[in-house]
Amino acid sequence: MIIVMGTPGAGKTTVLTEASKDRKGWKIVNYGDLMFEIAKEKKLANSRDELRKLHISKQREIQTAVAEKLAAMKGNLILDTHCSINTPAGYYPGLPNSLLSKLKVDGLVLVTASLEDIAARRKKDATRVRDEQNAEALAEHLRINEAMLSAYSVLSGAPVIIIQNTNGKLDVAVDRLVSFLDSFKG
Repeated sequence: MIIVMGTPGAGKTTVLTEASKDRKGWKIVNYGDLMFEIAKEKKLANSRDELRKLHISKQREIQTAVAEKLAAMKGNLILDTHCSINTPAGYYPGLPNSLLSKLKVDGLVLVTASLEDIAARRKKDATRVRDEQNAEALAEHLRINEAMLSAYSVLSGAPVIIIQNTNGKLDVAVDRLVSFLDSFKG
């Protein structure tokens, strides 16, 4: 499993979608979608954006169920997720050890971008309800993601890359991810 993470607005899903177009044999699984399915079944949330507002105990409960689903999946998986979640109780790991330890992680990718690019993308994205973050708070979130990424690598033993997704240079970010994915070919 390759795990691709990023701060909301970094362009993680865009880079991943483009990079996977010609990568036959890889299946993309969206972690947030799995969490939302479970939360919806339990009548805990009506949208994905409500997930980060749930009490941490409820998020843990849902993450445990997601871990079981992911561990049962076979094949070459790419998990599309967030490195950390900015909750009312503070930053929560997107991949707590209770989940990470159940997965066979081959590689970790953090897609990131400049503060300006992230802010501009968030403003243009009408499909999501995002909390406002000033530049200082967003910079903190990016630092937290890098720290958590390092911890995930230590816990899983998987190599890490950080991909800069600069506006107007999507092709560069996509090429870097494609190269990383291709390095895991049998």
